[in-house]
Amino acid sequence: METAQSRRWLILAVLCLSVFLVVVDNTIINVALPSFSRDLHASSSSLQWIVDGYSLPFAGLLLAGSGLADRLGRKLVMQCGLIAFGLFSLYASFSNSTGTLISARALMGVAAAFVFPASLSILTTTFTDPQERAKAFGLWGATSGVAVAVGPLTGGALITHFWYGSIFFVNIPLVAIAWLAGWRVIPESKGAVSRRVDAVGLVTGSMGVTALVYAIIEGPDWGWLASGTLGVFGAAVVLLTIFTFYESHREGPLLDVSLFRNRAFSAGAVAIATSFFILFGFIFLITQYFQVVRGYSALSSGVHTLPFAFISVLVTPLGAVVAFKVGSRYVVTLGLLLMSASMAWMATISVSAPYWGPLVLSMLVMGAGFSLITAPSTAAVMGSLRDEQIGSGSAVNNVTRELGGTMGVAVVGSVFASYFAPHVRQIFLSIGAPAAAANQAGSSIEAAVKVASALPGKLSATVSPDILSAFMSGVHRGCWTAAMVGVAVACITAICLPGTPTVPSEMSVPH
Repeated sequence: METAQSRRWLILAVLCLSVFLVVVDNTIINVALPSFSRDLHASSSSLQWIVDGYSLPFAGLLLAGSGLADRLGRKLVMQCGLIAFGLFSLYASFSNSTGTLISARALMGVAAAFVFPASLSILTTTFTDPQERAKAFGLWGATSGVAVAVGPLTGGALITHFWYGSIFFVNIPLVAIAWLAGWRVIPESKGAVSRRVDAVGLVTGSMGVTALVYAIIEGPDWGWLASGTLGVFGAAVVLLTIFTFYESHREGPLLDVSLFRNRAFSAGAVAIATSFFILFGFIFLITQYFQVVRGYSALSSGVHTLPFAFISVLVTPLGAVVAFKVGSRYVVTLGLLLMSASMAWMATISVSAPYWGPLVLSMLVMGAGFSLITAPSTAAVMGSLRDEQIGSGSAVNNVTRELGGTMGVAVVGSVFASYFAPHVRQIFLSIGAPAAAANQAGSSIEAAVKVASALPGKLSATVSPDILSAFMSGVHRGCWTAAMVGVAVACITAICLPGTPTVPSEMSVPH
């Protein structure tokens, strides 16, 4: 009879398809942002919510998804999540307002949170040989990297030939393939210990993260020192403090906070979060730069991000193997420094910078850095755990990815908006434009271009360069922010990650 071990590579292929499906939706949306701004009149904060509306519930419910998968069965939960993901994708594909689209994206994120956690747990328990597991981590990580990278290209191609809802409709056939293949080849498995659902942890953790992201995204509009902003930040601190205290004293917690006492585990988790923080912030800005500043179509914008995808495919498996040989410390730290260097480079690029030059080279450096982080950090996180900690470790690994990406869009986008919005308003007020028009122009780069185009010829020609200058200055500040975060975390990984090869412990094979 065929066993899970004999078909382990086929199982990996199905897991990679499922991972690709839920990860690609993080970035496929980005090339559609100008379309949403134009067709749905979405502001900069609304655009951030369209992106983070998916990532936030995805991150917030991953712990619950992991716990339910361990308790009810990883295959069962993943299959149910895939069905829900397909249905909510259908809902999103026919959304005709910003509110409807954000709610549909949020529901997709909820479903994704019950698809994603099982993949890493199944992978870790299926591959018991350390060298094979390192290769599997590499392929699994490469899938995530490729999904992130090809999202803009896929989205651009679909928007060019179909309506913007097609970027969600395309999920449905992929869901069908992943569901049928998973039903056929993946064995059912459960966690070693059955735990009750941690309702208090789920509510306080999810609400705390949501409040934190909400305050960061809305801060530029409300004012960073406004009572509303400070109040929401305060609520986030209180909720997350309660969550941490409760989880540290509960038997069978939703999140085993004691895992963070392990330096290698903590450093690996922070490195993963930082890599996605930098990458998602970069993609949020670069897709708007390509379409609004450079005038590329959605498809052309996606094509222009391909260098990142190519280098990710090449370097990710290599990074996993090298880390297995020499230790994750050097590989991950180098990756973080490369990503930081790329963002610092992007912070010097002008409106008219040649594509075949600094833009391509900075994307290649970004892709190489990202590829050196994901698989080795995952191996460091999972390889430092005991068998009974796999479920919790997998959940933390997944949460850090999504939370890092969510915070990347929120923080980098808000740094950009904090500079862009007031400067654009001042540009229009200085030429005598009505306050309402100035406020509308400050809501997004697309709105600013539209308001400028309605001005008399000479005035339009006068303000347009200033608008682009304000946009680029905002982009530069966002890039510098991400670069500094990357350098700070690189210092942590240089100290805390293992400098010698880490051999993961032997783990049982699911039956």
